[in-house]
Amino acid sequence: MSEIDSTNAALVRVARARTAATAPTETSPTSSPDSPTEAELAEVGRRWRQVDAPRGHVLVAERQVAGRGRLDRSWESRVGAGLTVSLLVRPMVEPARLGWLPMVVGTALVSAVRRVTGVTASLKWPNDLLVDGAKLAGILVELVPAPAIPPAAVIGFGLNVHAQSDELPPRSTSLSLCGAPTSALDRTTLLGELLTELAGALVRWERDPMSARADYLAVCATIGRRVRVELPGGRTHLGTAMDVDAEGRLVVDGHPFSAGDVVHLR
Repeated sequence: MSEIDSTNAALVRVARARTAATAPTETSPTSSPDSPTEAELAEVGRRWRQVDAPRGHVLVAERQVAGRGRLDRSWESRVGAGLTVSLLVRPMVEPARLGWLPMVVGTALVSAVRRVTGVTASLKWPNDLLVDGAKLAGILVELVPAPAIPPAAVIGFGLNVHAQSDELPPRSTSLSLCGAPTSALDRTTLLGELLTELAGALVRWERDPMSARADYLAVCATIGRRVRVELPGGRTHLGTAMDVDAEGRLVVDGHPFSAGDVVHLR
């Protein structure tokens, strides 16, 4: 579709059954004619809750008018400049393992980008895709609890593909700027490769949740770096990132952090 408020927000509404077939079928004033109506999203939600429901749904948009990333940051991209994608899935793992999902997603996207484009991306904890310290893609994973059934998860990612320097935030980059070959920048083909890699990673994680940590550490550029962890309330912690523990927390000089914005220091 060409425009939506937020691909993540739409799929969260589906997972929470907060759409209704009786909702107005008109698109909102900010939406394009091919944006999904609430009734259409309600039908997706109805299928999602059936016993034989598909394992996932994918929503792709050219433009979001209210897109956001981690820590409630906005995410904007020129039409045609990147990929804006969300998936609705229901991971079949123990609830205690769900904290690893964002990192499983990040590991899969790094693997796909490297394989398809030759661009040597890495991860900043927990799951920002970086190339030489510049941000290539962001990931936002939201868990949606539901009564009597395993929680759903909405996985959203925005990948800069064709964006140029003057349309990107500071310290950001795109596959084009990183020198990826033109043959690797067809967004439809690239999307298919990313989704295939991600689907495979989720299946492997469900079969062996303990395998995720080693795969993640192999592509995480934060480990061994001096970092500043920016915490809620304006607090900060300086130190060396030593490890990511079994719960997915970043260990800095022996102190584990489950949330916060990490800045790599030179």
